[in-house]
Amino acid sequence: MVAEKTKTRLQARYEDEIASKLMEKFGLQNKLQLPRVSKVVINVGVGRHLENQKLKQDITDTVISTLTQISGQKPILRLAKKSVANFKVREGAPSGYMVTLRRDRMWHFLDRLMNLAMPRIRDFRGVKVTAFDKAGNYSMGLTEQAVSPEINMAQVTFSHGMNINICFERSNPEMSRFLLEELGMPFERKDDD
Repeated sequence: MVAEKTKTRLQARYEDEIASKLMEKFGLQNKLQLPRVSKVVINVGVGRHLENQKLKQDITDTVISTLTQISGQKPILRLAKKSVANFKVREGAPSGYMVTLRRDRMWHFLDRLMNLAMPRIRDFRGVKVTAFDKAGNYSMGLTEQAVSPEINMAQVTFSHGMNINICFERSNPEMSRFLLEELGMPFERKDDD
């Protein structure tokens, strides 16, 4: 007997409420035309920090543990593809850590990001509306990992930021923005003063 899989809160909301609003607003005829969130990629660049040999192990341990706590998945090390003399980067040198989230972990992460982490950002006025690419993917950055409720900053020796990319399928910037707004993404508001 196979146990029925329960949907995450945001996923159920997308399928039950938001899908019909998207079809109505954008004149979509078929559910297969609906834009959907396909994956979330979290990146932390560490290349410039690894020059200090004394702190190298502390930095990598901190980044790995915080990304694991935030995402529920162990990050992979990314190596530099090309040497760039101006940035003191050599080909094959460690340049960052990356986690790709799909399915349930992706929905859980988005829920925690929008409802728990973003309200904890000091002087937060919303995320930029202009950070969409032509395919409708959204990119944003966090300046420190302390906004995540999973992180105990008393145990952290190195503070770092991260880039978060929310990737969509069958979308454009308008559809993606509408979808994220309906999911609860706090976009910045322009005052008409």
